[in-house]
Amino acid sequence: MDGPQNPRRDFWRGRRVLLVGNTGFKGGWLSLWLHRMGAEVGGLSLPPPTEPSLFALAGLADLIPTTFGDIRDLETVRSAVSEWRPEIVFHLAAQPLVRRSYREPVETYAVNVMGTVHVLEAVRSVPSVRAVVVVTSDKCYENREWPWAYREIEAMGGRDPYSSSKGCAELVAAAYRGSFFSAIATARAGNVIGGGDWAEDRLLPDCLRALSSGEPIQIRHPAAVRPWQHVLEPLCGYLLLAEHLHDDAAAFGDAWNFGPSDDDAWHVGRIASFVVKQWGERASWSEVDGIAPHENVALKVDASRARAKLGWAPRLRLREALGWTMEWHRRLDAGAAALALTDEQLACYCDIGTP
Repeated sequence: MDGPQNPRRDFWRGRRVLLVGNTGFKGGWLSLWLHRMGAEVGGLSLPPPTEPSLFALAGLADLIPTTFGDIRDLETVRSAVSEWRPEIVFHLAAQPLVRRSYREPVETYAVNVMGTVHVLEAVRSVPSVRAVVVVTSDKCYENREWPWAYREIEAMGGRDPYSSSKGCAELVAAAYRGSFFSAIATARAGNVIGGGDWAEDRLLPDCLRALSSGEPIQIRHPAAVRPWQHVLEPLCGYLLLAEHLHDDAAAFGDAWNFGPSDDDAWHVGRIASFVVKQWGERASWSEVDGIAPHENVALKVDASRARAKLGWAPRLRLREALGWTMEWHRRLDAGAAALALTDEQLACYCDIGTP
């Protein structure tokens, strides 16, 4: 394959898609992308997890019919899947935060593990479904603080409840794939950034909140390394994976990594320094003193398989991804419309490096 591939409009046009978790940050961007390609998109989700939210500001409720419900309830999920009769399902709903998982471990396992069970159980009784992409996390791996990137064949694990729950979700998906329905793939992506994310305990939202209020950025683990990437990078991978999975479940029903090159696996302190420099106006950051819950220091994923088999490749270097994120929020604060900003960056992304 020559150059990074775009999702195929002709594949998605008119295709019925259910997006589980469409009111979140990733779900909002993916909803809009699918809608712009002509897919018939329905959503199942809790109300938006933050205020403000991309879902509300971009008016996505007017574009995507959404059933508000909790994936911890099997009958709610069964009803939504059977009523929408999708051909493709993306499961993104999750409790996505490591620090919250220390405070709410039971909720984390209930959502991330049993929620995945409920989605897959509902799917296997609806004959219209041809492909399911379950989004987990790069944190599903048993982290040994290796300096090299994790491949899809590495062991599942997780020291904290969040990471452990994502490893469990991977095992659930593999069991359902082997027992009931072969067209299930899992997608493991690193830390995503982009416009429209206001979640707690995420680096870029925390930085932007501090800078907007004129306060120094507080950093917990400045030496921690993560595979940072713009939100559109893994979403492109999910879409390409769904296309291939739909056409050839035997070859693509498996686990897939989506991450940046090693050069873009920056440590947290370097990102904070970059953001401060770009912001100017006496911006600064400092390390937080005191004891914090354990978080892994080093984590990178090897996405060479997705490059070779799906035609996927990162298009934005981290400096560009950070710039796009800050520009999105600055223009929003200056009065630009969230939907227009998101549309514009989506169109620019699809134009980068394509054959």
